[in-house]
Amino acid sequence: MTTRRIGIIMNGVTGRMGTNQHLIRSIIAIRQQGGIKIGNDLTIMPDPILTGRNADKLAALAAKTGISRFTTDLDAALANPEDEIFFDASGTLQRAEFIERAVKAGKAIYCEKPTAVETSEALRLAKLCEDAGVKNGVVQDKLWLTGIRKFKLLRDQGFFGRILSVRGEFGYWVFTGEDGDQPIQRPSWNYRKEDGGGIIIDMLCHWRYVIDSLFGPIKSLTCTGATHIPQRIDESGATYPCTTDDSCYATFELENGVICQFNSSWTVRVRRDDLLTMQVDGTHGSAIVGLRKCWVQSLGTTPRPVWNPDIDQPIDFFAGWQEVPDTTTYENAFKIQWEEFLKHVALDTPFPYSLREGAKGVQLAELGLQSWAERRWLDVTPLE
Repeated sequence: MTTRRIGIIMNGVTGRMGTNQHLIRSIIAIRQQGGIKIGNDLTIMPDPILTGRNADKLAALAAKTGISRFTTDLDAALANPEDEIFFDASGTLQRAEFIERAVKAGKAIYCEKPTAVETSEALRLAKLCEDAGVKNGVVQDKLWLTGIRKFKLLRDQGFFGRILSVRGEFGYWVFTGEDGDQPIQRPSWNYRKEDGGGIIIDMLCHWRYVIDSLFGPIKSLTCTGATHIPQRIDESGATYPCTTDDSCYATFELENGVICQFNSSWTVRVRRDDLLTMQVDGTHGSAIVGLRKCWVQSLGTTPRPVWNPDIDQPIDFFAGWQEVPDTTTYENAFKIQWEEFLKHVALDTPFPYSLREGAKGVQLAELGLQSWAERRWLDVTPLE
């Protein structure tokens, strides 16, 4: 069996998401399983080098994960022809500079979302990759969540009939840091517009590819944001003003008539099945879709309630739902997409999740911010 090594420059992965999801649970997990087996003749083996600005953080992460290669000299890493892929998980506002340098060096580009905070910039970066002829992709991890995969299986089998509406709830309480025993669990830049923060630019990028892939193209939207908590405590213990939204309430009209509503909030306490749930209602059945689980109720098992607020509800509405069983092995969603991108680079297999696709998410977020500012519905037009 031949082993095809693929060197990956992993930039900015000392943060929580980069370390846990991309490095440990994806690239290291792929290495520990013996690479990606392609038939009986080929194994694709990723070989990462960690890059960033802080030498101490890089050294600590390398020691923790057993990665032998790390450097603060990004130019030297980009100059190595044996490292074919550049991956970026740095801050959104820094992403353009890194992508430009990596494209100039001829690297395949894979990066976190959002690729930018403005549609024009996201499209510019996509075109930069296209004009240079380099393979490129953006993280769209939620498409491989276990609960969503279970939903898609039933959708494709016709369980729901005609889908009518979708109601998504995402979020949790992010502590302000004002109480010593409840430290912050998200970085402070998330709440500063000047640093690329805000839940609209973060989550509407996700909802774009989720809705497009599961329910249909978006025709129009209306969106309201809010900064419910005006100040928080940063990593150094200093108080700072929150200059961007921490909650988002959006409604999307799809071209096929489906209505999708998504609430996204970092100021909500969870009383539902998971941090993300979607209720999908169709003519023949409904689903509650979580991160890992999916529950369904068919038309034939739907109860017939009677409105009577003077007595306790006699129906246990939770009891009428059936959990969808596991039908296969479900791996980490980030890891699955990494494997798809590695095969795309090594074997030229299809990979539709390009930077141009990522720009659609930025477009939706930008329209959401505009809708909030202008307090009106806006059409979602195709990107040029």
